[in-house]
Amino acid sequence: MSRTCMVTGTTPQFGHHVSHSHRRTNRRFDVNVQKKRYWVPSLGRRVTLTLSARGITVVDARGIEAVVADLQRRGVRI
Repeated sequence: MSRTCMVTGTTPQFGHHVSHSHRRTNRRFDVNVQKKRYWVPSLGRRVTLTLSARGITVVDARGIEAVVADLQRRGVRI
């Protein structure tokens, strides 16, 4: 599963582990991605979305209908 939010488009970021002696090694900051199921009345079925924590907040604020309409406009397969 790619660690990408379907709503916000957030992807992993990269940085460094910094030890006590200040040696730097590469690391990856993963997105807090969750699979979430929503009932979409206009489609008449449940939809499973891969969302970050912020993406879940966006769905709560805007509503699932508006978010699904934006995803379909972008051509995302739901």
